[in-house]
This record gives sequence, structure tokens and C-alpha cells, in this order.
Amino acid sequence: MTRELQFGRRASVSGKTRSLVVFLHGYGADGADLLDLAGALGPHLQDTVFVAPDAPDACAGNPFGKQWFSIPRFDGSSEVDAAVALNRSADDLNAFLDARLKAEGLGPDALALVGFSQGAMMSMHVAPRRDAAIAGVVAISGRLMRPGTLAAEMKVKPPILLVHGDQDPMVPYAEMAAAGNALVANGFETYAHTMKGTGHGIAPDGLQVALSFLADRLPK
Repeated sequence: MTRELQFGRRASVSGKTRSLVVFLHGYGADGADLLDLAGALGPHLQDTVFVAPDAPDACAGNPFGKQWFSIPRFDGSSEVDAAVALNRSADDLNAFLDARLKAEGLGPDALALVGFSQGAMMSMHVAPRRDAAIAGVVAISGRLMRPGTLAAEMKVKPPILLVHGDQDPMVPYAEMAAAGNALVANGFETYAHTMKGTGHGIAPDGLQVALSFLADRLPK
């Protein structure tokens, strides 16, 4: 049985709803951490509704935040714990996406995921395993989970944009190339952008590239 995710929502600038962007936050944060990006993206994606769910579990490493799955090197959990939590959160997220698409009256081709850090990991894990392809995934400062099982488990190949800072101390910059190589090898339309001099965060140039990617793929 899936868990219901709490979320914030920002209406479209135009008042029309032609597309949906779902922000997925990182470890120890919550949905509100990314929802403010709607203020920067909304004027350029005027028919887009933005939502940002909270991950389902309290964060072991930050009692004030949430997590999609545990991270053994941060919180002392086991690899088994982390794997089980990832699977359960993936089910929760899929149910949430289905519910929001229905509520907004949209099909999967009108949906894009924008994930940061652990949220980027969730985005890249969930999107290829859904029954129908979404418009695209923007994965910022993340890594590809379980690349070895991707070929066997993927059902669809949505376009994916990888964005990463070359000074990231939390998720190594090399993870962008590792993810890109695995995605390309499996036939995904894959793009990458390096935020030069940027650590574990979202620089203006990264946000601009993400905006261009979304504008090209979401329904007009």
C-alpha cells in the first residue's frame, strides 16, 4: 500500500494547465526547498503547474527534513535498508504522479520531473520504469541508481538532462559522466551541462539550461 505524499502547488501564470512540473527535493530537505523555483520558471512556462511533494520518511540525518531513502554513509543504515526504502518510495512517487496527472487533467506527455540530489536519483530511477514516457527529466547533482538493472527494468526512454557542478563535494562530478554513459548505452536521448565552479547547488546557468530543456519538451 502506497503512502500519500504531502505537497505544495503553484498555479500556472496564465491560469491554463497544459503541463505539470514536479520538483523532487534532496536528502534532508522538503518540497518547499525547491518550490520557489516556480517563480523563476513560471513566467517562461506560463501554462505549467508546479508541485513539490515531501519525501515520505523523516530524515535520519536531519530531524527537520525528509528523505526518499536512507544513505548508509550519512545515517548508519544498511544497504538493504536503503534498497527497501528506495523501492517503497518509488511506489509512493509513482502513485503521486498518477494522482496529480489525473487531478490536473493531463497525460504523461505533459509531465516533467526536476530533481535535485536525492530527488534527481529518484527522478532517473522512476521515469524509465513507468508505463508511459513523460516529457522529460532534469536531474541536477544526482547519480543514476542501479545502472546494472536499467536495461532489464526500463519500459520507456524519456529524454534526460544531467546538470552537475564540477566542484560538488557531496555527489562527485564524475557521477554525471557515469550516468550519461549508462543512459546513452541504453538508448536514452541524453544531454549534460556542467555548472563550472559550482558545488552542491543550482547555479543560474544550470537553471537556464533546465528551462530551455523544459520549454522545448512540454506542451505549448
